[in-house]
Amino acid sequence: MPELNAPLFRGLLQGMEDDARRVVLDLGPVRSATVAIFGRFRCRLEIADLGDAIEALNTADGPDERQAKLLALLPPRRREATDIVLCWDLLNYLEPPALEALMGEVRQRLRPGALVHALIAYSTPRMPVRPQHIVPTEDYRLVHAPVSGEERPARRYTPDELRRLMGGYVVERAMLLKNGMQEFLFRN
Repeated sequence: MPELNAPLFRGLLQGMEDDARRVVLDLGPVRSATVAIFGRFRCRLEIADLGDAIEALNTADGPDERQAKLLALLPPRRREATDIVLCWDLLNYLEPPALEALMGEVRQRLRPGALVHALIAYSTPRMPVRPQHIVPTEDYRLVHAPVSGEERPARRYTPDELRRLMGGYVVERAMLLKNGMQEFLFRN
């Protein structure tokens, strides 16, 4: 599996080394490596595997149905707000209404100033049919592998489209990675 140097992800984790308590929402599947990495820090890791729900979110019959599905998929809102959200490459697979609804619902769980990390297919015209397996390594790099060899056209959201669809989120930093993905940190 290819290893990806993701400086913004690394910086996010290095920022957690201050021993402050944080709440992290992972929108990808449960991965033992992810649990192990975040187990090093004082945090609560919540996992909402949205990969299998992409088609249902994209084809929901209107905003009310989409909202109901999101409420069923995401962890319940708690008194302790979320500090960090890991989107991995999930946003690439969501159509604009689904992306907008997801990020709006996620915002309801965030503390002011929370960070959202995402990898967006940017310069490559094709991407895997399903979200990739992305796993952090001990040195805070990311290992990624497609779920299958099948590909589809990449949605290729531009930074302006993402800002518009994500409402009040602001691009904190963005970097183009060697694999053609653009790594983003958004601030709430």
